[in-house]
Amino acid sequence: MPAVSTMPMQQAPMPTVPMMPLQSAPIPAVPTMPLQPARMPTVRMMPLQSAPMRTVPMMPLQPAPMPTLPMMPLQPAPLAVPVHEVWADNFHDVEAAIGYFAAHARCVAVDVHYPGVVHVADHHDLVALTAEQRYATVKANVDALKPLQLGLAVFTDAGKIAAWEFNLSDFDPAVDPHAVSSVSYLRGRGLKCDDLRLRGIPVAKLTRALRLISRPGVSWVTHTGAYHVAYLTKIVNGGNKLPDDIAGFLATVRRSLGEDVYDVATMASDCRDMPVGLESIASRLGVAPPLSMHPLAGAGSVLALGAFMKLRIHVFRGNVTRYRGVLQGLQAA
Repeated sequence: MPAVSTMPMQQAPMPTVPMMPLQSAPIPAVPTMPLQPARMPTVRMMPLQSAPMRTVPMMPLQPAPMPTLPMMPLQPAPLAVPVHEVWADNFHDVEAAIGYFAAHARCVAVDVHYPGVVHVADHHDLVALTAEQRYATVKANVDALKPLQLGLAVFTDAGKIAAWEFNLSDFDPAVDPHAVSSVSYLRGRGLKCDDLRLRGIPVAKLTRALRLISRPGVSWVTHTGAYHVAYLTKIVNGGNKLPDDIAGFLATVRRSLGEDVYDVATMASDCRDMPVGLESIASRLGVAPPLSMHPLAGAGSVLALGAFMKLRIHVFRGNVTRYRGVLQGLQAA
């Protein structure tokens, strides 16, 4: 019987079976698997972070065009000025309107289109010429040629602006001297040369209308004014030839138009970075383009008036006395 009790003694080592969990002990390393997807959200987040980063640089691109905004104050407050074409058939009605504007005019701009130049100075460099020599060339051409158009823009004491383009009938290309290239150029800009003889206004009729405006207290404005003022003076004085010398001419201008005669080109030449040419000057100053079918004399007078007012008020602060009577192409080259 005691031998029976020894059997359990041999089975006692079986408790070594619990060592099996030691093989499964590495299993707790499985929880490290979530560590791999734990990085994945950061991978996905990178594009999410970088995507907004790309939009952030775009933010400055939206206000980038804003530097053009400072140009806005240069835009004129008044609306664009319409230019009224004047022919023989509506001249009577226009003459009545001019009577009103003449009585209230404060500033008048003039632009004359003429058939070029047929007389030139011996020396082609205007800077090298004296004022007397330059005037002699202007006089020779103005005495010999007939104007084609006269543009007139009037600014009144009430702040109103009106503009007309007078088409003149005296010029006949078949018999009157002219520069072919100049007339062709004006045709290209819309001048109806064939209609001038048929429907235009005799210069003598325009003389009376201009004399209504020529009174004390009115300022006259032009651009590159030697020829424009010379033709205007000729028309106001009934087509008479110009005086023989520059002193006589300037005296006639003062008597016919007054002391306040200004040249936009002369004034603009004293402004830094100002372009040349009436249209370019007016554009730089923010003058509204006139409402005109063609860029001819009427449109030119509107641009000259607008440019002068901008220069006088905003650039020179009203101090324009030194430019009085100084015409480019005459005293100034």
